[in-house]
Amino acid sequence: MAKVVELVETQNDFNKIISESKSNLSVVHFAAAWAPQCQQVNDVLTELSKNTKNIRFLQLEAENIPEISEKYEIIAVPTVIFIKNGEKVDRLDGANVAELSKKVKKWATGAGQINTAPPKQDLNTRLKNLINQSPVMLFMKGTPTEPKCGFSRQTIQILNDNKIKFGYFDILTDEEIRQGLKTYSNWPTFPQLYGNGELVGGLDIIKELVETGELASSLGVVEQPDLNERLKSLINSSPIIVFMKGNPQEPRCGFSRTLVSLLNAEGVKYSTFDILSDDEVRQGLKAYSDWPTYPQVYVKGELIGGLDIINELKETGELKSTFNME
Repeated sequence: MAKVVELVETQNDFNKIISESKSNLSVVHFAAAWAPQCQQVNDVLTELSKNTKNIRFLQLEAENIPEISEKYEIIAVPTVIFIKNGEKVDRLDGANVAELSKKVKKWATGAGQINTAPPKQDLNTRLKNLINQSPVMLFMKGTPTEPKCGFSRQTIQILNDNKIKFGYFDILTDEEIRQGLKTYSNWPTFPQLYGNGELVGGLDIIKELVETGELASSLGVVEQPDLNERLKSLINSSPIIVFMKGNPQEPRCGFSRTLVSLLNAEGVKYSTFDILSDDEVRQGLKAYSDWPTYPQVYVKGELIGGLDIINELKETGELKSTFNME
């Protein structure tokens, strides 16, 4: 019987817990320390965990494990995801504690049990869904940050060197998928790389495509512009642009929330870019601007600074002139 909400701190720990839970339900709370609604949700889950059998209750900081947050399409906190047999079976967005209690009790009594198709048909459906989960999909051993075999490590390096964005599935977490995909693809080894739902091949084929310059076209990938050119284009896409976590309606960190509130109060018209939606931009802009934190504010392509600088400009009365509002 679950007694507490377990805090998950790493992607590996999360994958291990989900794998170990097997047919039992896992209730996963995607939270943020700066959001008071998350504490309310966590209190409710703590109480529910005391009186619920065969359900594992987890909490993780959504911003600290972005790979997991992206996998489950977390766009705001709190969000609760219900996972069974390694698959998402339900979700609840927001701090609706009454609906949360209702969903947990429904799954605890088995009312939410999924009707499955015969094993063979169901497996093929799962494989098709996984293969088409991303335009470029890699089935590998381990994860991109911690590959568990040399062939997977080399494949990740090639994809990164060629700036190809891809989804992935760790075949070590699901033996049914691991064995089923060998038959489904008629390819006995891993990693396996798919483009637009079609098998491209393993590491040897990928290396050949790199040598002939056909990797991107074989995957159906349009070559991405140079990162610096992307950043210049984004910075100059609006007279005033804020690179922040989340958006003005749903900021996802306290600094971003304070900044947009300040700008709104001063009547500043601005555009925003959610750096949580694009890790390449998030990491690249730090080096490009030589500014390690977010939010970042640009005016006519020039970096003004972060929240502390904007606060100083307000206190000295220079905010409107800096933003050309006078």
